[in-house]
Parts: sequence; C-alpha cells; structure tokens
Amino acid sequence: MRRIWWLPSLLVVIGLVLSGCSGKSHKKSAKLDPFAGTGSPYYSGKGAVPWRGGRYHVGKPYQVAGRWFKPKEQSNYDKKGPASWYGEAFHRRKTSNGEWFDMNRLTAAHPTLPLPSYVKVTNLQNGREVIVRVNDRGPFVGPRIIDMSKRSAEVLDFKNQGKTDVRVQFIGPAPLNDKGQHLMAMNRELQKGTSLKRMIAEANGNMGRGDVQIAAVEPQADAPKVTTAAYAKPKRTLPKAAIGEDYYVQVGSYGDHDNAEQVRAQLASVWPVQMMQLDGVNGTVYRVRIGPLNNDDDAKTALEHALSLGQSDARLIVAQSMQAALQ
Repeated sequence: MRRIWWLPSLLVVIGLVLSGCSGKSHKKSAKLDPFAGTGSPYYSGKGAVPWRGGRYHVGKPYQVAGRWFKPKEQSNYDKKGPASWYGEAFHRRKTSNGEWFDMNRLTAAHPTLPLPSYVKVTNLQNGREVIVRVNDRGPFVGPRIIDMSKRSAEVLDFKNQGKTDVRVQFIGPAPLNDKGQHLMAMNRELQKGTSLKRMIAEANGNMGRGDVQIAAVEPQADAPKVTTAAYAKPKRTLPKAAIGEDYYVQVGSYGDHDNAEQVRAQLASVWPVQMMQLDGVNGTVYRVRIGPLNNDDDAKTALEHALSLGQSDARLIVAQSMQAALQ
C-alpha cells in the first residue's frame, strides 16, 4: 500500500511517491500503477474485510521523496487544505496501524495524526461534513492534507472531481474494537450539533439508542425533520448471506416522493442508498434500500440505523432475495 507500512523498504517509498494519493482511483489506475499496494499485506480471506486488527500508533518522523513528516499528538489540529481520495488500488490492503482498508467505509489517511483517531472533515465547496476514522498514512503529494476513502469522498460529494478543499478538525482517539457502530454514533452526534470536545463521550453513551438521527450530508436548515422513535433491537433471526452474496436493508416504501427522499438523504450520509420508483396498478411507490453491504456487522448496524429513524418495516435481505422483494 502506498501508506507507510515498512519504511526501510525502498520499494514502498517508491510506491508512495508514484501512487501518491492521486485523487480519482479506479481499477484502470490500479493496473497502470505497478507499485500500488506494494509493501503492504493483502487480505486474501473470503468474505468481508475485518474491522479489527489494528493498534494505537503515532510513529517516528519519516521521509518520503525528500520531504519529512513528523507524527505527533495534535489535540488542537484544525487545518484547511486540499483533500483527495483512494479506493480500488488499495482495497483490502493493510493500513499503517495494522487495520485492513475497506474503501466502502468512512476512513481516511493523514500523514501525522495519531492512529486510529476521529476527525471531522468539512467540504468547503459545498458545506457537507462527516466524521471519519483516520487509520492510515498519506497523502504525500503537494499540499494535500488528507486522503479520504472512496465512500468518504462520496459522502462529501467530491469523488467525481477527485479533489476538493476541506477543513480537518481533530476530535480524539477512536476505539480499536469498533465494528462501525461507534463511528455511526459519532456521526449521529455530528447531526445533533454536539461539540467536538464532547462528541466521543456522548457517542459512548448513545450507542444503539434510537433518539437521534444521522447527519444529513449537506446543510438543510429549512428541511423538515423525520420523526424518530425509540426501538428495541430486533430479536428475529437474520438471513445469512453466502460467500459472494450481498446484504440489503429494505427500509420502506413511500407513496410520496419527498418523504422517500428525506429518508434516503439521512441514510446516505453513512451508507450506500438506492431509491427505486415502482409503478403498479395502485399507483407509484418509491422504495428505499441500503446496500449492497458485504458483511454481517455492517448489515446489522444498517438495519438498526433504519429502525432508529422510525422505519419499523425495515428488514434485512440477501442479494438472491432482491428480485422477490421488488415484486
């Protein structure tokens, strides 16, 4: 991986410079870059990339292409600058603190902040914001200050343009044993307007509760709020996806397009979300679903999120059931 995993390796350093957080990342670029991922182990296991496996890490000063980087504790870090993103070329590779990179999760790379840690990233071009888990080193090109995962770039709406100007604000250390639930709780606190100094403590206390909403991905000061409701975690047996199959959360069907769009926008700040228009003899309905999701933990967390928004009909299905679900 182009991140610092084994600094003494010259090949890694060359890879760091050549791959260098190039902004748009896709399969074609992965083939053209012979150094993509060099020096970092690849997760070859079946199924989803594991969430865990990392360690707390700051690290010693290191040099890339003649430029020195000095990792350190930076509790007051608040900086503006360019951001880029990375994806397929480094998907399933080990990050700088020993976790596995999944381009579909809300993570990021930073050259000097402690790993893993939480930062708030705001796209200065459109006002969108998100909390991400920093678990990797980079970027190492020009003035760029952070490298977002593909999913994070989608949430901030700059994936297609490759780069954008952002503000990065350090929040605090992220837990090692999180499977995504704590990160989701952090984004709930973001929507509530919780101060950065209180955000981790509040997320610790509110994990799994249904009385808050995930932040919308863009400012919606005048938009009506969707009513939330407390819920009990589902006790039903969840369907089991076979290897190669994906999960989906079917959130609900709505006769009004605006209602469906409100739900879609709330969920889209964290999950890949689809809204489908279905025309039938009884009129048009708009169906919202989360997915595809490729592991049990993400699927269960997404289902709980949908339930926390008062979507009591939300249910989990696997890819082979999708055709029946659309009937």
